[in-house]
Amino acid sequence: MHPFDYQLTTRLVFGPNRIEQLGELAKEQGAGRVLVVSDPGIVKAGHTERGVAALKAAGCEVLVDENVGENPTTAHVEVGTERARDFRPDVLVGLGGGSSMDCAKGINFLYSCGGRMHDYWGVGKATKPMLPMIAVPTTAGTGSEAQSFALISDAETHVKMACGDKKAACKVALLDPTLTVTQPQRVTALTGIDALAHALETYVTTKRNFMSILYSREAWRLLEKNFARVLEHPTDLAARSGMQLGAFLAGTAIENSMLGATHALANPLTAHFEVPHGQAIALMLPHVIRYNGERHRDWYCELLAYVAGTNGAPSVASGPDGLAEFLRKTAEAAGLETKLSACGVNENSLPTLAADAAKQWTGTFNPRPVTVPDLLALYQAAY
Repeated sequence: MHPFDYQLTTRLVFGPNRIEQLGELAKEQGAGRVLVVSDPGIVKAGHTERGVAALKAAGCEVLVDENVGENPTTAHVEVGTERARDFRPDVLVGLGGGSSMDCAKGINFLYSCGGRMHDYWGVGKATKPMLPMIAVPTTAGTGSEAQSFALISDAETHVKMACGDKKAACKVALLDPTLTVTQPQRVTALTGIDALAHALETYVTTKRNFMSILYSREAWRLLEKNFARVLEHPTDLAARSGMQLGAFLAGTAIENSMLGATHALANPLTAHFEVPHGQAIALMLPHVIRYNGERHRDWYCELLAYVAGTNGAPSVASGPDGLAEFLRKTAEAAGLETKLSACGVNENSLPTLAADAAKQWTGTFNPRPVTVPDLLALYQAAY
């Protein structure tokens, strides 16, 4: 058993309509002035307004920054930081998908510690205490609410920077499944497949430990059980709840054991060809499972044992190949592409993509080492 250092720093508040508690939770963190980081789609859906109303009812002064794109960049963070400097908040709220939460964390780094986003690329580089942050996810996917990392893309190079520090961990994660009901089906599919990948990758990394295994396993069980259900019945609040809790647990697993080659392969696809992150994950996950399964069959069989015979899940005997095919069919049923060639990826670019994937930090935690030729072979298998 690997040694580990575990401390759960994020309070979890869960339940339908719990967003009405946002003001109360913010006041507990000393809020007088609250900067809410959201995005135009969440504002249009009315979720931001619900959060702002709860904050104002508790006596908070509120400023909304909805300058967030699908993949938050250094430019989004810098604009938000300037607004924060003018407003002088004492609490941040990230209300939206992973982009909103990551952008809020990025703003927190720059507002609290100064400098530029590149200064915090890596782990443990925050130089001062940071503002308390409350995360209110409106999707079930990234698990950002449970992590101390912000994923921010360089606005010019599009390279994703993982900026992590325990000071950036959210004080509160407020999970309200009613906020996820309005998601378009494609968003549900893209975020859901990402959450599934988080559960599966964290279970097998080189940093896996007693705590991460517990979180990964329960996340996998909840997500596998409810993913197809939320796609077929979007208003099923029980299924939405299962997905949201599963995504949170998978995010907590990431905080404890990191990710693997699937995410290393996915990031260059987004940077070079603007393939949405969840779609890139759907493309590469089955191939990485087959690759890892050649050396770690038992771990994947353990996961299959928890779901075998439910929702069309394969038998334990089918092993990694059966799991990989199950995930390919799951992505296909969700309306996602399963071939790189269908996503506008140029075959001649695969060597460049493989070289970039080899530079991704997450690949270093893959249970089976990956070299540039290995990564190229995985891209070719997905093509």
